[in-house]
Amino acid sequence: MYKAILIDDEPLASMIVKEYLEQYPQIEVIQVCQNGFEGLKAIQQSNPHLVFLDIQMPKINGFEMLELIDQPPSIIFTTAFDEYAIRAFEQNAVDYLLKPLTFERFKKAVDKFLQQQAKQMDEQENQTPEHTQSLLATASLSPQQIDRIVIRENNNIRIIPVEEIQYVEAADDYVRIVTQSGSWLKNRTMATIEKQLPAHRFVRIHRSCIVNIREITRLHPHEKESWMAILRNGKQLPVSKTGYPKLKAQLGI
Repeated sequence: MYKAILIDDEPLASMIVKEYLEQYPQIEVIQVCQNGFEGLKAIQQSNPHLVFLDIQMPKINGFEMLELIDQPPSIIFTTAFDEYAIRAFEQNAVDYLLKPLTFERFKKAVDKFLQQQAKQMDEQENQTPEHTQSLLATASLSPQQIDRIVIRENNNIRIIPVEEIQYVEAADDYVRIVTQSGSWLKNRTMATIEKQLPAHRFVRIHRSCIVNIREITRLHPHEKESWMAILRNGKQLPVSKTGYPKLKAQLGI
């Protein structure tokens, strides 16, 4: 038996999905959620195999909710996004369904999920599906994601506007996002977070550091072929040999 959770702020859409799933006795709907906060809690508590997920929801959207889950399940989007907007995600999600939903299209998506599950029988239990891992990296590049970053703090969720970020530094398997009011860890690589931040404002000055160029007050020579960037708060960040030309170009010097 496969466990499924429905997450959509439109009750009618969830009702239709639930009715369609009655044709699949091997899939049990264990919870219906109306926003990303409820969905996050339900996924963490129930560890479902499959989630039908809307993208455009209040407070946090579907992509942001996915970023907060350590081991996301398989995802089928149920969304009003047009086909062009969602195209970047179709190869990574199990599938996506455009509203209004039709059973013929729904059946194709669910059958695809069942086929993938059959192929994954030999994989380690609770391992995040490869396509879902790819989805997380791709979802962070959504146009909706470029103006804020969502962080999970225990049972709380913090939304950080990109403009408030002073710098980002590597911290083992995480990145540390630093603002004037504090710092927070996020389970992302430096390469992924670099792609997510707007390139006209943030520069990767070192393999372990990305800086908001608006925070830099001056540059000081450091060791051979390296510099230190001095921020408005007095923080000193290393600038590598490869990072220096990129920083100079952004600063126009």
